[in-house]
Amino acid sequence: MGLVYADIELVNPWDLENARRHIIDQDEIRHINVNMLVDSGAYMMAINENIQEYLDLPFVEKRKAVMADSSVVEYDVVGPVQVRFANRKAVCNAFVLKGDTEPLLGAIPMEEMDVLIHPLRQELIVNPEHPNYAVLKMK
Repeated sequence: MGLVYADIELVNPWDLENARRHIIDQDEIRHINVNMLVDSGAYMMAINENIQEYLDLPFVEKRKAVMADSSVVEYDVVGPVQVRFANRKAVCNAFVLKGDTEPLLGAIPMEEMDVLIHPLRQELIVNPEHPNYAVLKMK
């Protein structure tokens, strides 16, 4: 299977709340459309410093991650960030990668959005068993 990419919208949820409270206008909500590498082998989502700066996501903590080459790297974690794909939404934290490194969508937001990688079409799709809304596992 080759690499799979998807167009993902990332939204600052603090701005969504401020717009709901009429503190800011709807057009002031910070959001960005990003073509992300879809990686079901990675747990968390990873964005780069440029995306983090634009969305102005607050620092949560530092966490370590095991990379593909088995090295361990410490990253800042920011969040929350709202993730949107098709008719799905998720809210999660994200690792922050240096500079303009390629962002990736990991398994946690994929599970919350109930989306799948279609192996033949090599694309991200909503779960065909639940096309209208996400269904999460509780067991």
